[in-house]
Amino acid sequence: MRNQQFAIRPTTAPEAVTELKRIHFLDNQNVVLTHPNELLMDFFDRSWPEYPSQPAVAHHLKALMATPDLDGWTYLHSQTEVSIAAFYNLALQRLGFTVDLDFKLADPLAAMKALNLPVYHVATTNLSASELTQAWYLLLTTHTHDGQTFLDLLTTHGYFVPLMADPTTPKPLIFNGKAQAVFDTTKLIRDVVYVESSLDTDADGQRDLLKAEILRPAETATGLTVPVLYTASPYNQGTNDEAGEAMTHNVNVPLEAKQPQTPSPADLKPTVLPAAPAARPVKATTTEATETFARESSYTLNDYFLARGFAVVYAAGIGTKDSDGVRTSGDPAETASTTAIIEWLTGNRVAFTDRTATTAITADWSSKLVAMTGRSYLGTMATAAATTGVKGLKTIIGEAAISSWYDYYRDGGLVIAPGGFPGEDADVLAEETFSRQLQAGDYHRVQEKWQADLAAITHGQDRSTGNYNAFWAARNYLTNADKIKADLLLVHGLNDWNVKPRNVNNLWNAVRDLPITKKLILHQGQHIYINAFRSLDFTDMVNLWLTHELLGVDNDAENLIPDVTIQDNAVPETWQAYPDWDAPTNERLTFQLRHDELVSAKTAGPAEATSFNDQLPATQFNHYTQAIDDWQQDLLGDKHNEMFRHRLLFKSAVLTDPLIIDGRVQVKLRVAVNQPVGMLSFQLVDYGLAKRLKVSPTNLRQPLDEGFHWREDQLREFQLAAQPSPWKMITKGHQNLQNQHNNYQVDELLPNEFYDLTVTLQPTHYRLLAGHQLGLAIYATDFGMTVRGNQDLQYSIQLGKSSVTVPWVNDPA
Repeated sequence: MRNQQFAIRPTTAPEAVTELKRIHFLDNQNVVLTHPNELLMDFFDRSWPEYPSQPAVAHHLKALMATPDLDGWTYLHSQTEVSIAAFYNLALQRLGFTVDLDFKLADPLAAMKALNLPVYHVATTNLSASELTQAWYLLLTTHTHDGQTFLDLLTTHGYFVPLMADPTTPKPLIFNGKAQAVFDTTKLIRDVVYVESSLDTDADGQRDLLKAEILRPAETATGLTVPVLYTASPYNQGTNDEAGEAMTHNVNVPLEAKQPQTPSPADLKPTVLPAAPAARPVKATTTEATETFARESSYTLNDYFLARGFAVVYAAGIGTKDSDGVRTSGDPAETASTTAIIEWLTGNRVAFTDRTATTAITADWSSKLVAMTGRSYLGTMATAAATTGVKGLKTIIGEAAISSWYDYYRDGGLVIAPGGFPGEDADVLAEETFSRQLQAGDYHRVQEKWQADLAAITHGQDRSTGNYNAFWAARNYLTNADKIKADLLLVHGLNDWNVKPRNVNNLWNAVRDLPITKKLILHQGQHIYINAFRSLDFTDMVNLWLTHELLGVDNDAENLIPDVTIQDNAVPETWQAYPDWDAPTNERLTFQLRHDELVSAKTAGPAEATSFNDQLPATQFNHYTQAIDDWQQDLLGDKHNEMFRHRLLFKSAVLTDPLIIDGRVQVKLRVAVNQPVGMLSFQLVDYGLAKRLKVSPTNLRQPLDEGFHWREDQLREFQLAAQPSPWKMITKGHQNLQNQHNNYQVDELLPNEFYDLTVTLQPTHYRLLAGHQLGLAIYATDFGMTVRGNQDLQYSIQLGKSSVTVPWVNDPA
């Protein structure tokens, strides 16, 4: 195990004493203790809230070893001094580490260093009472073996239970710049309200009502106002999985030639939302909801903050069960339905107690400060809301979020599937999330309208060309990135081929110069959450962030959290801080393409042309359509497999030094194809036998409590594969040969005529080790993402006019 904590706030000695008093580790009884052993005994006594009797505490102290010869109880009763070694021997065991397995009693500080745990350094071998206080403070902020702070562990054992009902306890309660779990989650208030939007997407002559489910602390019933975590989840009220699967498009179709065209700006302009009907008349106003709910479809990060005094709101949006409207797959109407909830939370919109919509209800418990959370579609709606500049949205924590729907379902003038979902598209997603269909009576009233709108989505998405058009322009949040006022905490997987890395990269580059605080975390996973990982204090970072953003605490979050945090792909449980990602100032390294080789542009000599044919034998083609992993193995494998002659593979010389690729790799080709239609696909590859991190995390069989007697999460971590592998795909990209200039202009493609093509691959950050080779695979049909026509297309590339340029950075360590 290796621990990385970025959210520990440096604290002065007087501040530490004040904060320890605030959480009752110091009081009038023990603050006067001058003998370190007595003070540490008292701290241990308080740290076992489930054992109120002295004999029980003695039993558990005797179960710990302070030195190689003395247990904790004997050591603390045999002398007045506490050595730094004894303190950390006891501390490591309280943090869940095992003697002889995780550390040696003879040298606990060596283990602290190896585990990368923070140490309170002193000039002598023994701790004074004052120094012991500081060391204990730091220990409370330190991560345990199971990936939560020691104070969070004590919380799950009931440490804060006496403070929950204590009227003198400040709420929120802040320790080390972060909110603590002093709110009783057994007494949460659960409300349902119906927010009136400014939309009428189902054309029934009334504004669409939007159901919102609210969880808030009991203290809000007696005057406490709290900030809100809001998750806009179109999946929250159920999905139509069977209907979506039935709509999935056939991808075993040929790539079609496109008519040359250059659209005008008007052709790419999204339509304006129609004016809404008049608002409903309000006949009465209340602060008490009349509807409730039993169990929401929750996000464990939100659960964590419910125990710490934040309210949580879930809303599925237009076209979902118990709401009005129809699904629109990410357009301005869906964005408006998302921001409507924020406007109600900040006092700028009406909501009703039920669907009769006569009695308005106010969010008098809301502090009018909102953060949005969520992954994938949920994070996407947070990004969409942020680009409106809506008042009251202070920050978003956007994980694996789409910034432009074109970059989700298309690439380079091609229809490109999200990884793992060939044939999905905007219409399929709309059908899957139209949960009004789950209620037969409601669906009966809107069925005709919905089928017409669904057909319009199918037409607008234009699978026949894959071009960027007005439909996709309406779903491109980047065009309004300059309106963002909320601070951003963005999270994305470098191996996420569902919401591909270009989505977060384009947003990051779009906001680089905006006067907002922005942070970026890149991990080595796929399309996942990272809030329960052992090696990174992500939840603590978010706590520091939200305590600053929503509670207004000056905790230095904007400086303590690195601007960019990236998980290393070569060394397990290692996260590095960087000043930027894909910076314009990055150095570039260019390789020329030669037969089977990538060679330095400085030494490259003349080179011939080479070619490959995309058409496979029918048996092999049919096999690959059903076994995409086999296709991927053969694509990047040696020459003696079925993909030889159906792809080109180039490798660099063996690297003598590591190379850290950072940003967007660019491929330049001079290419021809034997027909007036064609596409190319690319994979950048790390070749070298090594055990590599799995892209899916491993469950560590350790549940994580979110509070006291509250919900749980599952501890996870990226682990090395059991067996070495000969290669790892770093990144990929695709391009329609008729879209040589951009995603909307279609160029003529003459057979066997050579054209210059520049393709930017999906952005990445990757450490290529010394002894490995950089590889580039060029092919056409991507069995996991493109259409699969198995056409007789012969591609020729002039190697002397072709190159790959790699951006790189120095090792921050």
